[in-house]
Amino acid sequence: MAEIGVKKRVIVLTDGDHRAYQALKAACDRLGLGVVRDTQGNPTPLRGPSLIEAIVQTPGDPVVAMVDDRGDPERGRGERALEEILRSPRLAVLGVVAVAAHTKGVRGVEPDSSVTARARLTEGAVTKEGEPAGAILHGDTVDVLARYPEVPVIGLGDPGKMEGADDPAQGAPATRRALQEILRREGSERNGSPVPSPG
Repeated sequence: MAEIGVKKRVIVLTDGDHRAYQALKAACDRLGLGVVRDTQGNPTPLRGPSLIEAIVQTPGDPVVAMVDDRGDPERGRGERALEEILRSPRLAVLGVVAVAAHTKGVRGVEPDSSVTARARLTEGAVTKEGEPAGAILHGDTVDVLARYPEVPVIGLGDPGKMEGADDPAQGAPATRRALQEILRREGSERNGSPVPSPG
């Protein structure tokens, strides 16, 4: 539980289905991060004060929350939840893991970098399968991120899937790498040192 007056640090993953939760839990267990279980759902089950309270009350520092539009190309429940998290004065958002999808009719977002299915860092975006895909990542719960250019965004394919490459039984290596990249960037910024380009 966060102390009074201290912002709760959170990372957001833009997927909420059961397989993504399994991958996230496996990755977070390896990294010692808390998972906000009550935000898991397709679409996101919480909003408003109950959403923020669930994040604040989850043990761990930082914790990882999930948001999901369930394929809605418009501003659905997941994106509304994401914006509530980004705007909350009680939370410090370290970054967002933006999950790619095959959703049509979305603007997408330009990630700072992405993680491939083989857990390698790459410039630009990736597809749902975790393959490099130009500059723009397309997903059903990512369009709102364009309004928050100060928030680090790391692209990722479908958590827990990617043709078995992100298997939760193996610690979900791609999902884990995406979380690690956000933590690395946050640590570099706090220490005043530059963040190297992806290699």
